[in-house]
Amino acid sequence: MKKIGFIPLRKGSKGIPNKNKRKMVGRPLFTWVLGEAIFSELDEVIVYTDDEDIIDFIGKEYQWTTKVKAQLRSAESASDTASTEMAMLEYCESIDYNFEVFCLLQATSPFTKRENINACLEKVNGDYDSALTVVNTHRFLWNDNGEALNYNPHSRPRRQDFDGLLIENGAVYTTTKAALKKHKNRIGEKTAVVKMPEDSLLEIDTETDWVAVEQLLIERQKRAKQAAKITHVVLDVDGVFTDGTVTFTKDGEHTKGFDMRDGMGLEILRQFNVKVLVMTSENSELVAKRMQKLKIENVYLGVKDKYSLLQNIIKEDNLSINNFAYIGDDVNDLTNICSVGWSIAPNNATDSVKQHADVVLSKPSGAGAIREACQFIMNYNKRF
Repeated sequence: MKKIGFIPLRKGSKGIPNKNKRKMVGRPLFTWVLGEAIFSELDEVIVYTDDEDIIDFIGKEYQWTTKVKAQLRSAESASDTASTEMAMLEYCESIDYNFEVFCLLQATSPFTKRENINACLEKVNGDYDSALTVVNTHRFLWNDNGEALNYNPHSRPRRQDFDGLLIENGAVYTTTKAALKKHKNRIGEKTAVVKMPEDSLLEIDTETDWVAVEQLLIERQKRAKQAAKITHVVLDVDGVFTDGTVTFTKDGEHTKGFDMRDGMGLEILRQFNVKVLVMTSENSELVAKRMQKLKIENVYLGVKDKYSLLQNIIKEDNLSINNFAYIGDDVNDLTNICSVGWSIAPNNATDSVKQHADVVLSKPSGAGAIREACQFIMNYNKRF
């Protein structure tokens, strides 16, 4: 049974300019749901957009998976007046409804987890032809006439005695092919509900919403951390191995400065069976040669969505994120900084990273920071 995910994106955004591409905890907003969709039970994930920059980004970024495809949508389906259903049906007709289950995912719902997607997919296997995600709210509702809608104000219930109401959070909708073809809608006739945490009800329409959602995501990632032995360490390059500066000539990148002591620290770590990985957003020949010199085999260049790549490494090798340490310095490292078992930042990292790192080193990048981090890891692992 073929199950496809569908993420519609529009280039325009009036409330928050470039909202879908803007970095949320260091990642483009749309990659939060895309990453979870990749690791869900969906067979294929379609990003349907009029933004060619996003199509180019996906083509370069997700070569480690065959699940993701980006497709250009028509100007009509991406207009301000077009409905989501118009985009859905336009795509479905273009592939002649070649699927059994269709799963609509909203990029503006970054709280969506693979478990939520899978739960909705499971619901349409039996008595239901559609499913959607909801939040159980315990708010008391009123209408414009001053009438209570869901409780008796003269017998106000305690929260623990109040069932509340289920409200759509707009995150995940699944439907069978038959229901979608019949109703031309994301919802069929017999609909199941899947509950998500109340935080997921927040919508990102204003800058204030953005700040609130970002902080909640950071706290969610940090709450999942657990102390464990460090078996793997992942390092950024610029601002970690180097001081963040690079010289250029008319022919391009010329030199970067590396501290020899850092290389020795990593060599000692490997002797203690700690695996070293390098993950950088730059696609640098200088970096590739330096890592080859250091005999680091797992080097990932040109990575923009570092969190999704790390998740794939963990899945492929059956590892735990709690056994990872991560050393980073800037905003594109932030999700990994908030998620791994131990996160480490050089003394001259950006404030946003130092604020959330578990350890801020006394040494700056390019001047012994990695060597100091290696010593911390070795000392920490002694307890195990």
